[in-house]
Amino acid sequence: MKEKVSKLVNVYKKYGFIGFCKKLYAYIKANYMDKISFKVMFHKKKYHEEIRNILKNNKYDRIILWRSSFGYNVPLFQRPQHIANNLAKNKCLVFYEVTTMTDKVKTLKKHSNNIYLINFNNIALNKILTAELAKINKPKYIELYSTDWKLSVENIKNYMNNGYGFIYEYIDHLSPELAGTKNIPENIIDKYEFAMSNKDVYIVVTADLLKEDVIQHRGNINMAFSTNGVDYDFFEKFDENYEFEPSFQEILDKKKPIIMYYGALAKWFDYDLIKKIAKTDKYSIVLFGIKYDEAYDEALTGEEKNIYFMGPRDYHVLKNYARHADILTIPFKINDITKSTSPVKIFEYMALHKPIVTTDLNECHKYKSVLIAKNHQEFMDNLDSAMKLRNDKKYIQLLDKEAKENDWSKKAEAIIDLIKKEEK
Repeated sequence: MKEKVSKLVNVYKKYGFIGFCKKLYAYIKANYMDKISFKVMFHKKKYHEEIRNILKNNKYDRIILWRSSFGYNVPLFQRPQHIANNLAKNKCLVFYEVTTMTDKVKTLKKHSNNIYLINFNNIALNKILTAELAKINKPKYIELYSTDWKLSVENIKNYMNNGYGFIYEYIDHLSPELAGTKNIPENIIDKYEFAMSNKDVYIVVTADLLKEDVIQHRGNINMAFSTNGVDYDFFEKFDENYEFEPSFQEILDKKKPIIMYYGALAKWFDYDLIKKIAKTDKYSIVLFGIKYDEAYDEALTGEEKNIYFMGPRDYHVLKNYARHADILTIPFKINDITKSTSPVKIFEYMALHKPIVTTDLNECHKYKSVLIAKNHQEFMDNLDSAMKLRNDKKYIQLLDKEAKENDWSKKAEAIIDLIKKEEK
C-alpha cells in the first residue's frame, strides 16, 4: 500500500490535480471495476470456443503469456512490444497483457498473426484462458519484466506448478526512481530474489552489469544475453508528406544544426550539460519525451535560449522528426541506473544513420559508431566531431552495419534459443 501511495503522490506532482484525477479514475476502473465482466460471465461458452479456436492453430511451437502490464498501444513503443512481435514471428503464440488505461481491450483482441491482446485483469476471461491452455500439450511460459510490481511470487509459483516455465527479463537496475515510488515495491524485490535463487527460472539480461549480478547469485545457468535493439525495416521508410506543427517548423527554419534527444526526461538526464551546450549558441537542442519526474521542471524554466521541449510523440511518427536532426544524443548522468542501461534509442539512432554522441554509458562502449564522452567538455568536443561525420560514407556504413546486427529479431532468437533447449 505504501508503494501505491508513493506512486500516486508522484502522479499528482507530474500531472497536476486535473490530470491526477483522470489518471486515478482510469487506474481504479482498469484495476478494480473492469475485473468483473458480466459480458464474459454470461457468454462463457462463446469465449471458451473463441480461445479454443485460437489454440487449434498449429502454426506455433510454444505459448507465451506476457504478464507485465506495460500496455501495447502506448506512445513508448519499446522492448515489450518488439520482443512480443518477434517471438510471434518465430512460432510463439503470444497472449500479451494489456492495460485498459491505454489499450481499450476489455476482453480479447487479435493484434496480428500469433499475437493476441488480452485483459488478464478480467477474472472470468483469465479463468477461461487458463482452463483451455491446460488442455494444450505444448510448452507454456509466463514472461515478465523485472520492474513488474503487479504479480506476486505466489502467482509465479502457481504458474510453475501448472507446468509453465518462467522467463524473467532482468532489464534495469532495480530502483525506486524507475518504479516511480519512494521505495522499491516489495513485489519487485520478491520476484528478483526468487529468480536469483531458483535455477529453474530462465533469466534474460540486457546489460553486462546485470549479467554479472546473475552470475554472482546463480552462475550462468538458464541465462541469455539479449540487449535492446531496433526494428531496422521500420526506420527505412518515412512519411514524406508528414506535416510538422508550426513550433517544430520554426526550429527548422532557424537553419541551426539540431541536436536531438528523445525518451524519458528524468533525474538521470544531465540538464547541466544541456544548458552548457545551449549557451554556446551553436545548436538548437530539441527534446522529445515525457517528464518522468519533477527533475526537468526543477532544472529548466522553459525560457532557456536554444532548448526546445516538444513533449511526447507516438513511436510511429517520431522518426519523421528525428530524420531532421544533425546529431542524436544520450546525455545521461552516470549512476547505478544508467550503468546498467541498454538504451533502446541508441540502436534506433544507428538505423536513422545519424551521428551519435553519448556520455560514458557502459553499454555504449560496445559500438564503434558511438562517440562517447567522459566529461562535459569532451561531450561538446564530440559534437563538433559528429558534425563532420554527418555525410561521411564510411561512418554511415558503420551505423548501418551495427543497426542490422542489433535487429529485434536477433534479440528474440536469443530468448527462444534459451528456452527451447529443455522443450520436449
